[in-house]
Amino acid sequence: MSDPLRDATASFARYEAVRGRLPAATFPARSLHAANLASVADRYDAFVLDAFGVLNVGDTPIPGAVARMAGLRAMGKRLVVLTNAASYPRTEALRKYAELGFDFTADEVVSSRDVAAARLPSGGVWGAISAQGDDFADLPGRFVDLIGTPGAFASVDGFLFLSSVRWTAGLQARLLDALRLRPRPLVVANPDLVAPREDGLSQEPGLFAHHAMDEVILETHWFGKPFPDAFKDAMNRLPGIPAARIAMVGDTLHTDILGGAAAGMGTVLITGHGLFAGQDTAPFIAASGIVPDVIIPTT
Repeated sequence: MSDPLRDATASFARYEAVRGRLPAATFPARSLHAANLASVADRYDAFVLDAFGVLNVGDTPIPGAVARMAGLRAMGKRLVVLTNAASYPRTEALRKYAELGFDFTADEVVSSRDVAAARLPSGGVWGAISAQGDDFADLPGRFVDLIGTPGAFASVDGFLFLSSVRWTAGLQARLLDALRLRPRPLVVANPDLVAPREDGLSQEPGLFAHHAMDEVILETHWFGKPFPDAFKDAMNRLPGIPAARIAMVGDTLHTDILGGAAAGMGTVLITGHGLFAGQDTAPFIAASGIVPDVIIPTT
């Protein structure tokens, strides 16, 4: 693989390079600019919230986000978190949000790990690309730790990409060699290329999965934003509310905004904390044609 994607410009360029693999959508001619979510609350009955860049950056809550969620609830708005974080089960996600000060319930959190788990092809043994210590207890089927199990690259029946925290260029090369020798499906439970952290952008499973598709003819299954099953599962938590009255709120054009628009939802881009923090988003929007309904600097 080439050098890591270290900034918004490089990440945007890579997202555009794989645009043909992403859903298609239509967008408004221009965006409304507002101060925060409270400023546009009358436009929507519910908010589907990305986590990174909207609620938190790494392990740090975004200033004012906890109070904003409480304020939206007081207005009668419904809330759902839709996150591409697949490294840990939903119980761990809930614990993390609680530690950050948020009060989301289990019914208000949908992770791409959940989305993948509900749709994993049955049968066989999956080699999981995962965080250290993942026991896969929340996942159906049989799994082994691909990194820690001798011979797993050759023996498993498919690969499930949950986390890139332990993944390296050398392991990526081994995966490609294994796929060339015996083609098998790759399930990607986190389509993100990068994620904003306190110290910069981390490389995420989607980056490695797209690289694999560039190199090998590959059966690939995507679960998480911007792909439709994730939005379907989120909207199922909001029965009776039309998609157009639900806003997808996120920091990334090619996952949150593109995916939300493809699902028929309203879209809100937050520019001050996540992928585009410190950047003028206008050139990125113009170059991609991915136009949010609303642009706000902070939650």
